[in-house]
Amino acid sequence: MIPPRFDYVAPASLDEAIAILHAEGEEAKVLSGGQSLLPLLKLRLAAPRVLVDINRIPGLDRLDEADGALRIGALVRESDVEASTTIHAHYPLLADTAAVVADPLVRNRATICGNIAHADPANDHPATLLALRAVVVARGPAGERTIPIDDFFTGLFATALRPDEIVTEIRVPAPPPRSGGAYLKLERKVGDFATAAVAAQLTLADDGTIARAGIGLTNVGPTPIRARQAEARLTGQRPDDAVLADAARLAAADAQPVADRRGSADYKRDLVRVLAFRALRRAVERAGG
Repeated sequence: MIPPRFDYVAPASLDEAIAILHAEGEEAKVLSGGQSLLPLLKLRLAAPRVLVDINRIPGLDRLDEADGALRIGALVRESDVEASTTIHAHYPLLADTAAVVADPLVRNRATICGNIAHADPANDHPATLLALRAVVVARGPAGERTIPIDDFFTGLFATALRPDEIVTEIRVPAPPPRSGGAYLKLERKVGDFATAAVAAQLTLADDGTIARAGIGLTNVGPTPIRARQAEARLTGQRPDDAVLADAARLAAADAQPVADRRGSADYKRDLVRVLAFRALRRAVERAGG
């Protein structure tokens, strides 16, 4: 299909991009990877008057560790994360997630910041970033502000971003020693959205108990879901199969699935239980437990 008519601008600086967004308000959309936005335009589910292409703005492609956090810039592609030795060594949950986003053609263009700004509950990174306790950095006319990931997703395709703000960076706290994570996803075919998926991140204490737990759920609610009951069940416990199974059941209880072509609500809820148990097991193994 052919998208509706729009104006196209490619600012050379972040300040210029923000000024355009401020002037245009709801009539402007930011273009980074475009892998979510362009299909919406073609289907005429979105009809902005102006597209603001940020791909020529320098300094938005950083992917490094600084000040105790992994910093993922607005122009970091899924393929950059997938290929990073630092990500594989210290952030296996992110590596797992990037590897199952769509297909290689999409991953070469799609950005992680764009993925979360789109706020589709079927996208993979929102649940992962919930499990990792990430922070979103946004910049607008009033300057820069940080948004805890728990406060970022406000509804279906809705975020805490203002119309004249741009997500410039995601910060993921560096995991302590003896940490591990895993992302498991069931899809109907390669490249499809998840029927359901679970992100798990654990840190083990010196005595072998779970010091910290993070669990995020994909595509089983109107927003990505943090499974807080399951996290509480795990904290302070030894990660044996009985405890992991209890936590998996609680994660399934936190899910809010609806029936669609991918399956019934009951099927998806039980799928969360199975995937959560397997993801938690893998996270324990990677943490050295």
